[in-house]
Amino acid sequence: MTGRLEGKVVLISGGASGIGEAHARVFAAEGAKVLIGDIQEKMGKDVADSIGITNSGGQAAFTALDVSNEASWNDAVKKAVNLYGKLTTLINNAGIGMAGGVTTESQASWDKTISVNQMGVWYGMKTVIPEMLKAGGGAIVNVSSVYGIIGSPGMLSYHASKGAVRLMSKAAALEYATQGVRINSIHPGIIATPLAKSMPQAFLDDLVSKTPIGRLGKPEDIARGSLYLCSDEASFVTGAELVVDGGWTAQ
Repeated sequence: MTGRLEGKVVLISGGASGIGEAHARVFAAEGAKVLIGDIQEKMGKDVADSIGITNSGGQAAFTALDVSNEASWNDAVKKAVNLYGKLTTLINNAGIGMAGGVTTESQASWDKTISVNQMGVWYGMKTVIPEMLKAGGGAIVNVSSVYGIIGSPGMLSYHASKGAVRLMSKAAALEYATQGVRINSIHPGIIATPLAKSMPQAFLDDLVSKTPIGRLGKPEDIARGSLYLCSDEASFVTGAELVVDGGWTAQ
């Protein structure tokens, strides 16, 4: 541990598995006090419990969090402050992906994707920023995707939501730039998460073939990018988008 996040308190949505879990472990190892928010209660509690063992006493706890529900966010923020005395950092990570094109996506699928991926990010910022201002400042990383930058067929609502996250981050960054709250987005390529591993192998192979580095990314690759953005090393970085995609969008 190098203590790059010593004194920080972080709330991580979707922290029970995949990219969110990697954030929880990496941030705790760097000295942050971590609150994992997720709808997967057992998995989230297991991650929080294991952090104290594997990270030599790192501090982590779990709270139930439905990111599409503003009241649930309010409860999570209150728990973070009650546990740790303040809240300085937010990883808006929870997300879903549903297939569907312009004429094939259902209203239910569209609404669900937007409520989690876009509304969830807004609710996170809306409920956390007041506590960051009380703490004298903070940092937010909103997890978007390379699909928030480029297009593909058959995932319309996912592109809509992740593109929104990219521009919401920039707009919010400008709103709070003079108040000590930095807001950036991070854009993963294809990452070896449980969700990715459930995809058809032919689909995965096609995505890997588009990645110049030639492999799936690791969840830790994303967490370490966020680590920089949330550390004091990035004190002059706000409204930026960090692409972590193995070279996919450089082509």
